Amino acid sequence: MLALFALSGFAGIIYESIWSHYLKLFLGHAAYAQTLVLVMFMGGMALGAWLASRVDVRAYDLLKIYIAVEILIGFAGLIFHDVYLGVTWFAYASLFPGLDNPAAVGVAKTLLGATLILPQSILLGMTFPLMTVGLLQRAPAASGRTIASLYFVNSLGAAVGILVSGFALLAWVGLPGTIRIAAMLNLVVALGLGWVMFARRIPLRLSASAPSARTRAGRSGFASTMLIIAFATGAASFIYEIVWIRLLSMVLGASTHSFELMLSAFILGLALGSVWIRRHIASIRHPLAVLGFIQLAMGTLALTTVMFYDFSFTLMAAALLTLAKTSLGYAAFTLTSHAIALMIMLPVTICAGMTLPLITQALLAAQHGERSVGRVYASNTIGAIVGVIVAVHVLIPLLNLERALYAGAAIDLLIGVVLLARWLPRARRRMLLPLALGVSGLFAVAIVFVDVDPRKMAAGVYRTGVAEIGPEAQIALRRDGKTASVTVMHIDDSLRVLSTNGKPDASIEFDPGKAPSRDETTQILTGLLPLAAHPEARTVAMIGIGSGQSTHAVLASPTVERVDTIEIEAAMVTGARRFLPAVARAFDDPRSHIVVNDARTVFTTGQREYDVIVSEPSNPWVSGVAGLFSAEFYRLVSRHLAARGIFAQWMQTYEIEPALVASVFKALASVFGEFTVYNTGSGNMLIIATVAGGHAERHAALFEFPDARELLARIDIFNAADLSA
Repeated sequence: MLALFALSGFAGIIYESIWSHYLKLFLGHAAYAQTLVLVMFMGGMALGAWLASRVDVRAYDLLKIYIAVEILIGFAGLIFHDVYLGVTWFAYASLFPGLDNPAAVGVAKTLLGATLILPQSILLGMTFPLMTVGLLQRAPAASGRTIASLYFVNSLGAAVGILVSGFALLAWVGLPGTIRIAAMLNLVVALGLGWVMFARRIPLRLSASAPSARTRAGRSGFASTMLIIAFATGAASFIYEIVWIRLLSMVLGASTHSFELMLSAFILGLALGSVWIRRHIASIRHPLAVLGFIQLAMGTLALTTVMFYDFSFTLMAAALLTLAKTSLGYAAFTLTSHAIALMIMLPVTICAGMTLPLITQALLAAQHGERSVGRVYASNTIGAIVGVIVAVHVLIPLLNLERALYAGAAIDLLIGVVLLARWLPRARRRMLLPLALGVSGLFAVAIVFVDVDPRKMAAGVYRTGVAEIGPEAQIALRRDGKTASVTVMHIDDSLRVLSTNGKPDASIEFDPGKAPSRDETTQILTGLLPLAAHPEARTVAMIGIGSGQSTHAVLASPTVERVDTIEIEAAMVTGARRFLPAVARAFDDPRSHIVVNDARTVFTTGQREYDVIVSEPSNPWVSGVAGLFSAEFYRLVSRHLAARGIFAQWMQTYEIEPALVASVFKALASVFGEFTVYNTGSGNMLIIATVAGGHAERHAALFEFPDARELLARIDIFNAADLSA
């Protein structure tokens, strides 16, 4: 049964991962959309756990219900891809065009997204309580050991599942095939459990009676306290997870594989904590006092992760300097990345893996009945939802990453103090005051003296192998936004560089006596070349602001009447302002409109058509940005181009395989009738595509605009012949 439940955890994490890919293609990649996917998934899980807790354990065999639930999950997974295609086609073809109000479109997208994953999420949320109570109905004497064992195997299956799906299944069978494999695993679990129950015929012990009303009333205060603690520790744990993923993305990179390594490390810690408590839970005499010490340890260890974070840059730099750039070297790089994630996450998550078994066991020991399993699981999941929302939308933008982590640590430390003050044996109460003072002192030291080094965060060690930027560079801005951390550096006083999660995305040389930066040629041509292909363009959408220079270049044309610059991260807009006055038109020209949102959301809610749409983000390997290089996105773009409109996309040829570049061309060709590739230098290219084909390049038209001539002269292009060359 434990092996089958591990397989269920393996399949369950695949659903969470693959659903996020599907729904981000539909909802977009903005911070609220990412949060929405997680909230819908975890909200369904919480509701499912609560529903499972309502099943009368005196009347039903919960393992039989569990088998039925696994079968339903499996069949739903088998048809998910086809249902997704049908729902999204209906939305784009029929529903959205009939909704003029952007808010109405947003509500419709949310409801459709919930329709796609909420029913299955509810079923997934039912699995843990049903399996746990189903086993307790057969072996009630070993309740603590059973609960911890199930936490362990389910988490271990999930930790392995996220790696197998991300590194193997997606490459082999794609999104539809991966989710169907998960569905077949659910059916295997159902069949396997049915066979075990039939073959072993383990006797069922249904509870004889429920507690009396007076007994339930007397215990309600204790139960509420335990559920509040489960809620609070769930919130703190997911604050840690969100912050760690953001911090480690600057060490490991912001790729999808890096995210999978980090998530696997987080879940593995939960599994190890569960297996440790499984071995000791029967011998613990004061479980809530032990839980108090665990919460103190968790908060304290969370504070120390910031101290070890700086060291992770040194480890990554050493790995990159040592490893060869080969397939074997990449495998070693992946193992190193996983080891770094484990170093940061494992101590805290091991503690986190002990909490729910202890809370559940305390409720069962106090005779609150088997429904406590579902209630604790639901409370913890709701806390996780609140933690995600607060971390992404409040703590990180207002405080920054490390102080958001400190807020999560404060929650765990407070829980620990409350538990010890109430349940620590009287003989040991004298240790409570010095313990509280010591923890408070450590927290104060962390707040005052421990900070993340922005010079390391800006180094992009996962690309350069350099742990810290050189002394010639000065940090002018560091801003942690909802989706990314943005840094602006001044190098040798005149060169300004904007980095996202440690990767340079834009630069401008402000000294007119020096050569332009490598990025300026691409930034200027990204704005102007599309206008050479469509000199009569009146409306332009620019996806991504970067330094603002491409928007500034588009507005060099006096014929352009409106430019919508769509930027997913508000912190990027703040960073782009540091490039004034070189990008003045992007901010000061009345034709310029900066929209902080996801491009998919803007296009589907605005129902606006553009003569030119330019996609500026240039790295398909970056999680989130990858969605801008998909056939689904190109189809969406094509719906919002005017009759003779063109689509332009900046893309790099470095740090990418030719086969992957070809896959982008293949996706383009599936939507656009014609596309042309321009070399813009320094390993960059600009793709210009049209639906109908036949666009004529009129390079001389750009030189009729004085502001455009000035920008082109900056990059040593003085006439139409230069530009054509």
